[in-house]
Amino acid sequence: AAAPAPAAAAPAPAAVAPAPAAAAGRIVATPYAKKLAKKHKVDINTVRGTGLNGRITAIDIETAAGVPPTPKAGAAPAAAPAKAAPAAAKAAPVAPPAPVGTITPLAPMQAAVAKNMLPSLSVPVSRVAMKICTDEFDKLYATLKPKGVTMTALLTKAVGVALAQHPLMFSTYVDGQGIIYNDKVNIAVAVALPSGLITPVLKDTAGTDVYQLGRDWSALVKKARGSGLAPADYAGGTFTISNMGMFGVSAFDAILPPGQTAILAVGGSEKTVVPVNGMIGVKTIMTVNCTADHRHVNGDVVAAFLVTLKETIENPSSLTL
Repeated sequence: AAAPAPAAAAPAPAAVAPAPAAAAGRIVATPYAKKLAKKHKVDINTVRGTGLNGRITAIDIETAAGVPPTPKAGAAPAAAPAKAAPAAAKAAPVAPPAPVGTITPLAPMQAAVAKNMLPSLSVPVSRVAMKICTDEFDKLYATLKPKGVTMTALLTKAVGVALAQHPLMFSTYVDGQGIIYNDKVNIAVAVALPSGLITPVLKDTAGTDVYQLGRDWSALVKKARGSGLAPADYAGGTFTISNMGMFGVSAFDAILPPGQTAILAVGGSEKTVVPVNGMIGVKTIMTVNCTADHRHVNGDVVAAFLVTLKETIENPSSLTL
């Protein structure tokens, strides 16, 4: 038998228009709408409500009266469009200090540094890094600074005290022969000048008190800015420090100076979130990187020196003795 014909699809329901306000003989309007109807002399019976179930709202009355809708109470005024921030002034390009495309001779100091670079890079090295908390060290410096002690003097004192416990770290390697142990920790401090890099030497930093080191360093700086340093001021370094923390540098590697066993690259101190006794705390942390001659100094020796340096800086009371 033939299947019964399918029932005709029901027509889609037409959209229901809002019910007239006067449905069932009763005006359905909000109290405020009724108030506005009286105010604007609007016949509420002629207004079609757009609210829930055909309820007449204040907006319906105002629309019928041809007046702008009243802003809701407490509504924040529309924010004015934010003015575009003025574009940062474009930095003017810096003119080269010499004619473009010509060879500019190196200053004597720069030429000497350039000459030493290749021999330095021919030495096999190991590099070891350590993070050190400087909170107590910074407090000590704050008390010593008014007495003429510079940060350079205090830092070289700390490094000198640590090096004195690791003689191999400030020894001298003689190629093909062996090792010469030095009796004093003489620290060369790298200083950048427009004319090039200089490394004046602070002598016997382990055995000299920090106040005298401050005076010695101030004298070297004065000479460098004035008549210039004498050859003796550069001589005898057994270890080097290069500090770029004042430039905002976090960490870097330094090239080993010729004739020395190691160099310490010092980065800037930074506030850092760290675990403290199972809680979250903030400490000032500095990163140091030590580059050492791997021909006679293994990485464990460098690490042991950095552990001693860390202990010295984090507990610095002995530096003023």
